[in-house]
Amino acid sequence: MQTKLSTKGQVVLPGPIRRKLGLQPGDALEAKVQSGSILLTPRKRRKRKARIVIDKVTGLPVLTLGPGAPPLTSAEVHEILDELP
Repeated sequence: MQTKLSTKGQVVLPGPIRRKLGLQPGDALEAKVQSGSILLTPRKRRKRKARIVIDKVTGLPVLTLGPGAPPLTSAEVHEILDELP
């Protein structure tokens, strides 16, 4: 994917990249030069509070982190379930 540098030195990260990494406005990124390339690394992911809600369509309980949350890995689901009362 390609993006451009603005006159203010700003770069827009393409939407698919932001969604894949779960980046939200205001998230901090570490920027450094590595082997002639710019490397941006998210500083720290914000923890979202997991909840179990009843799906409106199926009527079954589902685990959610809220709207716009990135998909969860199996390991993340197990970790969240271990923390629930």
